[in-house]
Amino acid sequence: MQWLIDILLGLVEGFTEFLPISSTGHLIIVRAALGLEESVGFRQMIVMQGAAILAVCWEYRQRLWSTARSLTSDAGSRRFAANLFLAFLPAAIIGFLFHKTITTLLFNPWVVSIALILGGVAIIAIEKLRPAPSIHSVPEIGPLAAVLVGLGQALAMIPGTSRSGATIITALLIGVERRTAA
Repeated sequence: MQWLIDILLGLVEGFTEFLPISSTGHLIIVRAALGLEESVGFRQMIVMQGAAILAVCWEYRQRLWSTARSLTSDAGSRRFAANLFLAFLPAAIIGFLFHKTITTLLFNPWVVSIALILGGVAIIAIEKLRPAPSIHSVPEIGPLAAVLVGLGQALAMIPGTSRSGATIITALLIGVERRTAA
């Protein structure tokens, strides 16, 4: 029976990971609906999401490798790497400081359900209220914009909040063009 559960959870992860919806939130809801033990589920989610992260790295391998090779010789590569680091910092700091609180209080179906609903409402509202784009390409993103996008991404510490959705919405709010935000 465990293999059937693993396949089901793998399908949920696979269908939700690359959409601006929360894969973690959906896994939490499915696990709760099936009455599965939390501690085992958390380890399973880490393994499944690790695989999804590896898939993203594989998809962008040429860009990442090119950037890494040209860090010492290309100012654009250094700026891109610095912006990635700046966008990563807010989530890293918040995760380090509040990991126990987040996993203890927020990893439950009620929080996930509320976050999914609020996230959907936010997407609709921001679509209507967002400013006209002033940033049209990744090289135009500056350090402040990178930190702001990182702060938006940190909202995804709340299960049910999509990392990609929070990142894209924040980028749209600060004037990044939709394609560049994605």
